[in-house]
Amino acid sequence: MLPIVPPPILLSAYRQGLFPMAEARSDQDIFWVEPRERAIIPIGGFHCSRSLARTIRREVFTIRVDSDFAGTVLQCAAPRATGEDTWISGRIAASYQRLHEVGHAHSIECWQDGELVGGVYGVAFDRVFCGESMFSRRRDASKVALAWLLALLERAGCALFDCQFMTGHLASLGAIPIPQSEYLERLGAARGDQRISLPQALAEVEAEAAAQSSPALSSSPGKLIAHFLIQTS
Repeated sequence: MLPIVPPPILLSAYRQGLFPMAEARSDQDIFWVEPRERAIIPIGGFHCSRSLARTIRREVFTIRVDSDFAGTVLQCAAPRATGEDTWISGRIAASYQRLHEVGHAHSIECWQDGELVGGVYGVAFDRVFCGESMFSRRRDASKVALAWLLALLERAGCALFDCQFMTGHLASLGAIPIPQSEYLERLGAARGDQRISLPQALAEVEAEAAAQSSPALSSSPGKLIAHFLIQTS
């Protein structure tokens, strides 16, 4: 097993607009990617459909932050139903685990009946969050996780959400393609000393919901997030 990529090297790469990939799950080597075209979801630009908002409002899933980061990465690296191999090798997974341990990688997770059924993870630095991968074991679980992530990032002061490669699925959720040169400009503008705190943002949403829960005004974290996303979509 080759050594992990140290957190300072990973963060330096991300700050230059690069990210690591592997050819296959079993591959020991990694390569650095700098796409000519980058996909981002503008902060405040997540497209939340009525049906997705309804699922979030009903709290079909329990949302947690960083309660099982390793499990989220493991599920994202699992073989796809299409038979397509993953780019998340054991070395990359171990590198992100170390990055998580020093506070720069996070997971947003959907739980149901005590089981991790969906989630998304990524890298956080300055006012930037780079989404890496997501998975779903229940209908809409990955969409719910991504919706919560974008809502929490906006509340936490994030300025740039990177989702790497453009796909039709991401486009339906609000992603837009931009040239790498523009991405680097946005990346530079989002630099700063502020660190995104997803656990704090989640705690604030839960506290706000609890404060509004009364016989006259009933609320919940899911209702607050759904309302917020509908207002900003």
